Amino acid sequence: MRTLYEITGKDREHFLQGLVSNDMRRLAEGAVYAALLTPQGKYLADFLLVPRGDAVLLDIDAAIAEATVRRLSMYKLRADVQIVPSALKLWRGTGPAPAGAVADPRHPAMGWRLYGEAEGDDGSDWDAIRVAHLIPETGIELTPETYILEAGFERLHGVDFRKGCYVGQEVTARMKHKTELRKGLTRVLIEGAAEPGTAITAEGRTVGTLFTRSGDRALAHLRFDRAEGALQAGAAQLRLDPQVLDENS
Repeated sequence: MRTLYEITGKDREHFLQGLVSNDMRRLAEGAVYAALLTPQGKYLADFLLVPRGDAVLLDIDAAIAEATVRRLSMYKLRADVQIVPSALKLWRGTGPAPAGAVADPRHPAMGWRLYGEAEGDDGSDWDAIRVAHLIPETGIELTPETYILEAGFERLHGVDFRKGCYVGQEVTARMKHKTELRKGLTRVLIEGAAEPGTAITAEGRTVGTLFTRSGDRALAHLRFDRAEGALQAGAAQLRLDPQVLDENS
């Protein structure tokens, strides 16, 4: 479930620019995907920011909405910024977009989002879409231990490396420019039963965690240099999806 807020005031875009992972100048082009991080570069929240007249809509998972707005409000100081609940509701879907809808900036397969009087979706299989395109979900693949580059935020247009400073920027930039990612979100093929959150092992060593499953494929967070050969999660047998390997080669 999503919750919507309106961010208003003449300083709203400047205020967000210094806090979130993406460049607020992109609001001129449509919806923007971004994250709020700790000073240590770890994930606190992800959300969509959508321009709407003299406001920016904050489209965020309901489970983290209040805590995120409280944290954002801590940074307001004397800035002309107000954050209030919106009366709008969200309808989303795939296929032809209705009038007034905005494209989901993460991936074309995620379709469109319409902000108005209707709430819900068109019945699309969102888990299947997310698994197919390696798109993490708040509270599932995205947790307080997540680094956004390991979760694919660069590929999902959720981070900008030229915008300047924001909370957690230094660590994120260092991960981008000075290190090779040794772990991250990927897709595996799975046979057998295993619950999301089950540890993945290789030769008795824990190498990752299983997350969202759709059919015989699932999202997993893996330590790449250790996740070789046969993998196991509970009673399930796993192996890296060769299509992902081909895409990244």
